[in-house]
This record gives sequence, C-alpha cells and structure tokens, in this order.
Amino acid sequence: MFTGIVIATGVVESLQEKGGDVEIGVDAPGLDAERLTIGASVSVQGVCLTVIRQPGTRFYADVSRETLAKTTLGELRPGSRVNLEPSLRAGDALGGHWVSGHVDAVGTLRTLVQDARSWRLEFELPQLLMRFVAHKGSICIDGVSLTVNNVDGRCFDVNVIPHTLNVTTLGELKVGAGVNIEIDVIARYLERLADFGKTR
Repeated sequence: MFTGIVIATGVVESLQEKGGDVEIGVDAPGLDAERLTIGASVSVQGVCLTVIRQPGTRFYADVSRETLAKTTLGELRPGSRVNLEPSLRAGDALGGHWVSGHVDAVGTLRTLVQDARSWRLEFELPQLLMRFVAHKGSICIDGVSLTVNNVDGRCFDVNVIPHTLNVTTLGELKVGAGVNIEIDVIARYLERLADFGKTR
C-alpha cells in the first residue's frame, strides 16, 4: 500500500527482456536503501513492483506482460525519469490517500494550462471509469495523489502546484502523453459492494 506522495524520482538504467517479460533497473539514490530490500514493494510511476535485487543505489524488478500492456511502463526507455515511493509502513504519515499501485487505465493528457502559479491539467479516461471520478475526490496519476477539480464527460482536471511539478515527472508531461491512473480504492469497493447486493 502507498499514499501517492512521491519520495524521490529515479532514472531507468536498464530494460532487459526475459522470456517475454522485462526486468527493469532503476537508479534511485534519493530512496533509503533499507526500504528497497529484496521482496519489498515500490511504486514506479504508480505501478507496484517487487524488488528482486538491490545493488547499491539501484534496484531491479520484473514487469509482466500484463503490466507492460496495461500501463505506461512499456514506453519507458533507459534515461527515463520515474516517480518512486516505497511501500507504506505502520506509523508513516498518510499525506495523500490510500493507493494500491494497481493501475486501472492509461489516461491521456488533453490540455495543460497555467493557472496562477500552478498548472491545470485535464485528462481523458475510458468512459467506464468516469463513474469513479468525483468532484474534490482523490485520484492517483503516475503515482501522485491529486485532488479532482472538475468532471466533464470523459474528462477531469486537477491543479498541480509548482513543488509537485518540480519533484515529480508531472512537470515533464506534454499534451497527448499517456499516464497511469488509479481510481480511489474506496470507490472501487463501494461499487463492488453495491453490485454484490443486487445479485444476491
């Protein structure tokens, strides 16, 4: 489990194909090496991965075909910068919202407009997911916990302050870029409970 508060960014060092899957290597000097022990979970661009080895400031993780197909990790190249967050520990501050690292869809950045000192970013999602996106609700974009400003059809927008733009990869986004979207986990379970009640 994560909070959507990016601790550091890392740089993709290697992408090695292994039997159809990919092993990703990330240099992460900004993360505490004790949080990246073998078997530990780490959020990479909002995707929960498991550390399989960790020499020095680098860590390596396997990325399955499913993850490559359903997230933006398949678009990464050596040199790409990625948002990183180690898994939440008991007693850690919950600065964002509950994030599982299970991406629901790849959204598309439609507009990028300066709004005072922050930037307003509008994203498009598959229509099926829009019922989970609520005005002033939480949403996770590339591993960053953000608050939804407005919802309109298949689009929603968020405001991103200068600090977040500087310390995450959101400041590098261009119109048309794909992003990993995770809806609020509470909304997902509420729908499941409602559906379960209808089918009993």
